[in-house]
Amino acid sequence: MRLKLAFLVATALIAAPAFAAAQEKGGVINVATIGEPPTLDPMASTADLVGIVTQHMFETLYTFDKGWKTVPLLAESLPEISADGKTYVIKLRSGIKFHDGSDMASDDVVASLNRWVKVASRGKQAASFLDKIEATDASTVTITLKQPYAPLVSLLAFNNSAAIILPAEKQDEPMKEYIGTGPYMLKERKADQYIQLARFDGYKSRGGEADGYGGARHQYLDEIRFVPVPDANTRVEAAVSGQYDYVDQLPVESFAKVEGSSTTEPVVLKPFGYPVFVFNTAEGVAKDVAMRKAIRQALSMEDMLAAAFGSTDFYALDGNIYPKNFVWSTDAGVEGNYNVADPEGAAEAAKAAGYDGEKPIRILTSRQYEFHYKMAQVAAEYLKLAGFKVDMQVVDWATLTQRRADKGLWDIYITHSPFLPEPALIGSLAPSSPGWWDTPLRKQTVEAFSAESDPDKRLALWADVQKAMYEEIPYMKIGDFNAVAAKKTTIEGVEAAPWPYFWNASIKK
Repeated sequence: MRLKLAFLVATALIAAPAFAAAQEKGGVINVATIGEPPTLDPMASTADLVGIVTQHMFETLYTFDKGWKTVPLLAESLPEISADGKTYVIKLRSGIKFHDGSDMASDDVVASLNRWVKVASRGKQAASFLDKIEATDASTVTITLKQPYAPLVSLLAFNNSAAIILPAEKQDEPMKEYIGTGPYMLKERKADQYIQLARFDGYKSRGGEADGYGGARHQYLDEIRFVPVPDANTRVEAAVSGQYDYVDQLPVESFAKVEGSSTTEPVVLKPFGYPVFVFNTAEGVAKDVAMRKAIRQALSMEDMLAAAFGSTDFYALDGNIYPKNFVWSTDAGVEGNYNVADPEGAAEAAKAAGYDGEKPIRILTSRQYEFHYKMAQVAAEYLKLAGFKVDMQVVDWATLTQRRADKGLWDIYITHSPFLPEPALIGSLAPSSPGWWDTPLRKQTVEAFSAESDPDKRLALWADVQKAMYEEIPYMKIGDFNAVAAKKTTIEGVEAAPWPYFWNASIKK
């Protein structure tokens, strides 16, 4: 109960809907995103951009409400879990149709979950705990585990590397047809121009009120068009002019400019998440943990945050993976290992680790998230002061998500994450995730945390995981930051959320 109440009180990032009157159907909205998603198969990617688009097309058994509790979506209710924590019985909703008109049944769910375990990084994360997935009857699925695995329902609820439900006969790898159960379906995709989604008239919403990602999903709009706008300055000008109905991921310094627009208003999510430097622990210069420690020792998180976000209104210096308003917050491992900013000491540590200044630190980043690029620039200067050779590779985000999968191409890549309701959702904890952290200490701490179901014991075990992350450095948290987006004042039903959704959006008449 303590854990549930803490999430309800402390981590409600998704606001409640601000309107209650019945909305009229009709209209098209244009959403400016940071770029072209590398895929429309949400099992195959952890990229937020993929999840933002595809969550309108595909659905999972569970999702999250505005207080970050898991709630049923395609499942009728939360699973019935056996006393030993090894058996999950999942009842499915009736009358759910896929975009091709076929009815969803348990065989579709079993086939989809088996594909998820094989294709998705988070499915692979759960795979070692799974014994079997069976269709008990046409509307019931039973998952049997080898041992208790507390994060399972949260993993099944997450919208990237997602356990989406597809028709049993549409399980191609890679995906050939985009057939989901969501309120919108794919109408047309023109690469680097737009992804056009149209209302699915056969959609069956849950009842009740909208509740974060849970509850009712209304299809007020005829169509949603996602348009890639990679340049941050172009997105700002488009937001101010009202060119798009919603503009995602604006530089925080544009807040005042957007606020002064007559047609558009800023959308702020506070706190949103944290920037991350992910290390390649499998190959290259950063494979040696001593080298990773030397790199960390050189860096000033404070200077990187200041360069990326400007005012402390938009960032906070914080080495805890979760900030203090989250129940998961712990300072385990942080002291002496965060915001050290000691290039001279780092040079000595790198030399002791065998670094001769010849091989470059290859930093993979993108300007589509401008704050990533600004942090990379500051990091590069600190690393040069420490005697490191730096090769900064600036590519578009789709290319970055492809390159990071190749162990031979990079040493650090820069990304970010919203604060997630369940730490096991953090991608870098899975050895299959780019970065490939796979050590005895990772296995010991992560599996102990994942197997424990008692909320108070899990808090202590999470502290062990964070300490291990600071010891072996699969990634570095830079700090906390707020996210800024913009929407036209004529749009209703769009709230601040880590992955903005538009199924409840409507246009004022």
